[in-house]
Amino acid sequence: MLPDMLDVAECERARLARDPAYDGRFFTAVRTTRIYCRPVCPVRPALAANVRFYPSAAAAEAAGYRPCLRCRPETAPFSPAWNGSRTTAARALRLIEAGALDPDGATVDALASRLGVGARHLARLFARHVGASPAQVARTARVQRAKRLLDTTDLPMSEVALRAGFRSLRRFNAVFAEVYRRPPTELRRRLGTAPAPASPHAISPGPTPP
Repeated sequence: MLPDMLDVAECERARLARDPAYDGRFFTAVRTTRIYCRPVCPVRPALAANVRFYPSAAAAEAAGYRPCLRCRPETAPFSPAWNGSRTTAARALRLIEAGALDPDGATVDALASRLGVGARHLARLFARHVGASPAQVARTARVQRAKRLLDTTDLPMSEVALRAGFRSLRRFNAVFAEVYRRPPTELRRRLGTAPAPASPHAISPGPTPP
């Protein structure tokens, strides 16, 4: 599914031109590599016959694609085109990005109540405008937070998992490896930063660092 304001021909033109105006408005997935990218990705464009377009990173991941390590989809801006009837979905996305579905006991029902809509209606809005469920979006948001922390800090893995919204280091490692097809320690080694040791057991939030 594509956002209402886009069509396949428009996405294809933006992809080939690497048009920054479309960055964050859709993602390009390549069937042969099973990788999805931002439209501004510097990698040589794939053949059009092998390309699929998705309205969100979560939608691409739900379809079985993993994020590109060159263009880093986790750093893409949010689409500025969401407005009007998309306001509720946009507010939900902001709340999810802020961690609304991360704490123990957090539910989509509770999120929908904060927005003044029913859970079924919220699910329909996400299916229409995002191409993925709220739970899938929350999962992608947690992984993207973790990836940004791996790229920009030398925090221990347990702290990365906690700050990203995962309830245990074991769950963090499992989800991250599922999305990126490699463990987080391998990506950190690529950056030349050795990971600090951490317990594989559930994480209990500690004092906030200064």
